[in-house]
Amino acid sequence: MRVMLRATLNTEAANEGIKNGTLPQALEAMMERLKPEAAYFTPNHGSRCCIVVFDMQDSSQMPSISEPLFQQFGAEVEMQPVMNADDLRKGLGALR
Repeated sequence: MRVMLRATLNTEAANEGIKNGTLPQALEAMMERLKPEAAYFTPNHGSRCCIVVFDMQDSSQMPSISEPLFQQFGAEVEMQPVMNADDLRKGLGALR
């Protein structure tokens, strides 16, 4: 299932992660593991944020994906199913 993860990082924890090198390492490890179809990095409400769209095979993956972000960077993490335009067309077509 296509899922969008939005992680808003705690500023102090992210600052420390930049200084000691753990933030880039953690983001790189997440990219390697999730192999996202899209990844964006932006400020969100004054904090660092990453938005990653990836294919989640099973909901049991949620803890292993989110816990490093919670534990290392005090992140607020949201995950939700999303569709691209092709998925939407297919879903709307099934209504007929």
